[in-house]
Amino acid sequence: MNDLEISDKVTKDKLLHYLDLTKRAREKATPIPDEGTIEADQLKIMLRMADDYASDAKHFMDNGDYVRAFGAINYAHAWIDAGVKLRLLDGHGDDVLFTLP
Repeated sequence: MNDLEISDKVTKDKLLHYLDLTKRAREKATPIPDEGTIEADQLKIMLRMADDYASDAKHFMDNGDYVRAFGAINYAHAWIDAGVKLRLLDGHGDDVLFTLP
């Protein structure tokens, strides 16, 4: 069975896949609101949460805690995806990295 297929195990390969997926999403999504607006301030908070959770995921993985790492990277991606869904971020039509509006 390929490691990224359906499995009840969180492996390093699976974590690396999702870390990369979230990294690509973070790089691709671009801010929509103009600087200085309430929406831009809200987006900064959301992206900080995404970045913090991604950092936590790497930390947990490096310490062998794959379950917490998997949870953290999914939270990170969810913050980015929420930004796209709320139209604070432009997902550029990518329906692989984002749940588009």
